[in-house]
Amino acid sequence: MGIAADGTEGRTLGAALLRLRTFRAGAAGAALDVFAIRIAAAALAYGAQVLMARLMGRTEYGIFATIWVWIAILGHSSTLGLAQGACRFVPVDQARGDVAHLRGFLVGGAFVTGAFAVLVAAAGLGFVRVQGDLVGGPYMGPLLLAALVLPVFTLQDYLEGVARSQNWVVLAVAPPYLLRQGLIMAAMLAAVALGAPAEAWVAVACTLAATALSLAIQAVIIVRRLRTMLPAVKPRYRWRRWLRACLPIAATELAHSAFNMIDVVILSFMMPPAAVGLYFVATRVQQFVPFVQFAASAATAQRFTALHATGDAPNLARLVRRQARLTFAATAAIGLAVVAAGPLLLGLFGPEFGGSLPLLAVLVCGTVAASLFGPGEDLLTMIGGEGLCAAITVAMLVLAALLCIALVPTMGVMGAAVAMALSNVLRNAAMAAAALAVHRIATPVLPFRASRTDAGDRDDVIGPTLR
Repeated sequence: MGIAADGTEGRTLGAALLRLRTFRAGAAGAALDVFAIRIAAAALAYGAQVLMARLMGRTEYGIFATIWVWIAILGHSSTLGLAQGACRFVPVDQARGDVAHLRGFLVGGAFVTGAFAVLVAAAGLGFVRVQGDLVGGPYMGPLLLAALVLPVFTLQDYLEGVARSQNWVVLAVAPPYLLRQGLIMAAMLAAVALGAPAEAWVAVACTLAATALSLAIQAVIIVRRLRTMLPAVKPRYRWRRWLRACLPIAATELAHSAFNMIDVVILSFMMPPAAVGLYFVATRVQQFVPFVQFAASAATAQRFTALHATGDAPNLARLVRRQARLTFAATAAIGLAVVAAGPLLLGLFGPEFGGSLPLLAVLVCGTVAASLFGPGEDLLTMIGGEGLCAAITVAMLVLAALLCIALVPTMGVMGAAVAMALSNVLRNAAMAAAALAVHRIATPVLPFRASRTDAGDRDDVIGPTLR
């Protein structure tokens, strides 16, 4: 009996360890890695924002927030969709053994991304000079430095896509979201300690240094790994095919980035910098909540592509269903925790930011409600439907802008929060409807639960999938 018991316990432990290794190697394990890194990054970003708000005050902090929003909008979209395109084309070329086109995408994508970002930065500086009002004002110094940040930021965004295409999720997200944030905080503390003024231009300069260093480290690691995997063959290019797929993604990225930031942009035109700082603080605390969806997307988007390329429709449907359920449950839990801790988290910015709590609650409610509709956007971006995805995002961007313009004059910063919460829910609902129409895969959480009749993974309850 004792020997049998010991043997049973050993087999049970071995089976448990095997299940754990399988879980860690799969999409769920990768999602947890990304989620843990993004939570740590959010904590660092939160600490950096608290530090800057405390040092600079609401006015200078509001200027820095506006500049950072423009860097993010233009930086994410300046990849021309090639960052997301890496997750789409690189796995397919690897599966087919097409190393020449694979190398062509990696090398050409980096060059085009960097060159286009430089052009965008130059065009931005030209606009500032022609506009005139910004020259000599409080935004001038930060804008000049932001033009230098933009190409570096864009290249790092492209490298994130390359790393994700190889399922190197930690390498993809740790440098831009963990290392960069920590370096920004350290650089700001060092600058002020050395006598630099606690002003917006100093914060942007610290951002430039931190982004450049984190990019260099990430690039060295990725290039070394790729050299060990890929034979040294002459690159070949399919620019027409790549850009035909990636440019709609770029339009979606631009619209998506603008959608996430349009509230701050409109507030910067309609409200004083101090009000922008008050609102931006709420968005910095709220940022913990959508990281759940980012982690799930980073771990599964490229798997959607691989399953679709091999024609494995049943497993594709199961993966969509699993991601939708887990993402909503985690988003709701994190959202409740963030709102509950809101008074403490906002209080660290200073007593003048206490009015951000109602804004935080509204923004969190919008994010949780939007997560009910599942990964419709990922399906459209990764396996077909980029144009429709872009059109939906642009339409929701226009709606969000109109709602902000209509509500801010009467409701102030709360009008922007209400506009963004409502627009976020409508956008995800439209993406889910589009994914069902194009791929016949239902993504929302509630229909799965309502139509399931057993505990197994049935494919018939979600309708026919893509053949």
